Amino acid sequence: MEERGKALVTGASSGIGKATARLLAEKGFRVIALARRKERLEELARENPNIEPRPLDLSNAEELEAYCQELRMTPEPVSVLINNAGFSIRGVLEDVPLSSIRALFEVNLFALIRITQACLPGMRRQRKGTIVNLSSIVGKFPFPTSGPYAATKHAVEAISDALRHEVRPFGIRVITIRPGVIGTEFNEKANQLTGDLLSRTDPDYKPFYQAYGAGMAKLFSNVSIPGPELIAHLILNAVLSESPQPVYAAGPFVDELLRERLRLSDEEFFELLSEKTGLKGLRL
Repeated sequence: MEERGKALVTGASSGIGKATARLLAEKGFRVIALARRKERLEELARENPNIEPRPLDLSNAEELEAYCQELRMTPEPVSVLINNAGFSIRGVLEDVPLSSIRALFEVNLFALIRITQACLPGMRRQRKGTIVNLSSIVGKFPFPTSGPYAATKHAVEAISDALRHEVRPFGIRVITIRPGVIGTEFNEKANQLTGDLLSRTDPDYKPFYQAYGAGMAKLFSNVSIPGPELIAHLILNAVLSESPQPVYAAGPFVDELLRERLRLSDEEFFELLSEKTGLKGLRL
């Protein structure tokens, strides 16, 4: 098998990260699989000797900084970085504590930036490298109740777009991936962290949540949710490509919503999303 260099995948203990780590290892990359859950990483590493488990809590600033210093000093630089780690909390803005929003940004954005900063010097020395940042379709538009999470992905889009210009002269590619809704533990974790919104929200918002819930149930009624392998293969193909696109998108609602967001005016898309989510004409 061809030796392809060192890859680092964050959020590698489940979902898209785990599937991507597997595929990269199968293709000959030596993969550092980074995530909080040590047991899951060790289980993944037993599947392929090319996978090295690296337990790390990205929300722990000291732990993250120590690892970034280690990355900067490693003799063999990371040549492929997959910034995949992330999580979500849902709710109307009044119902989401500021501390929870800060935690979202720490993992979804600031850890991504810090790890990228640590990998860039080695990539510059080699005059090559690939950085893949996992955004989302909500990196271009938020669903109601997803404002804080979508804000982190809007920020990932901005960082990626600027970085793409900054590092292209050094032979470094920056690729943004916008998954639609994918069948992973992501939604289960988001529901767990969000808790029972109806039991604690102000009574004013209860009819809103009920109308929105019914609208989303209708929106999802005929949708087939793909597994994480769809996005993992997209990432692998982009990494292996001689001339990858700046942005890839795949999964449910890419055609119905993401492409419409890019085509329509702000007002037109607001009306479309209001209708799709069951909120059009709602007055409380």
